[in-house]
Amino acid sequence: MDLSSINEELANIDGQVSDILRALANGFQKLEKIKDTNRRSRQLEELTGKMRECKRLIKEFNREMKEEESRNTPDTNRMLNEKKQSMIKELNSYVALKKQYASSLENKRIDLFDGGGGDGFGEENVLLASNMTNQQLMDTGNRMMDETDQTVERSKKVVEDTINVGAETSAALKAQTEQMSRIVNELDSIHFSIKKASQLVKEIGRQVATDRCIMAMLFLIVMGVIAVIIVKLVNPHNKDIRDIPGLAPPAARKLLWHLNQR
Repeated sequence: MDLSSINEELANIDGQVSDILRALANGFQKLEKIKDTNRRSRQLEELTGKMRECKRLIKEFNREMKEEESRNTPDTNRMLNEKKQSMIKELNSYVALKKQYASSLENKRIDLFDGGGGDGFGEENVLLASNMTNQQLMDTGNRMMDETDQTVERSKKVVEDTINVGAETSAALKAQTEQMSRIVNELDSIHFSIKKASQLVKEIGRQVATDRCIMAMLFLIVMGVIAVIIVKLVNPHNKDIRDIPGLAPPAARKLLWHLNQR
């Protein structure tokens, strides 16, 4: 029976689950051909993510099926339940397969760790201590001690290099901090100088404005005096214009003196 004729949402979920199950089948087939342990681990993680998504979709399918159960016929409900069980069964088979591969990968990691893998260690592990002479045992022990000493020396060198780099970094940071402090002090000095210069410019501006006012007043006074003198010289008998003290003509002063005597 076509699920789209029953419920579009159920048909959509069924299609998504089918796509994921096909992807899981192809993914596990691909996993069989991968030999590298790290790549197999990444592939297995990707398949695990797909299985989680498939499980979520099956739960959504079940929830939608429960909501439509009262509106469907018993045969339809039985068919939908069989479809759900088929999905769960197929997903569980991939879950079991995933556990099998995960256990195999874990065993391989343990084997690699215990097996060593360094130069000459694989062959040496094959030899049992009971089959080795005392000289061979001593040579093997000395070689292992030498290699351990070399490893310790390399580690010490790495630590010393790290300490030196840390000291150089600390010195550089200290120098940069001092330089930043000097720059901040210089900026404060510049700011103070700019502030003082601004105040001085304002004071000079006010002084210049005051001087201009004084010069303008003096100019007006001088022009007034010149105007009075010119008018007096042109029309000396004009009584409306008083003489400026100290600037009256001598003849005019004598005439005024005689008139006053009379």
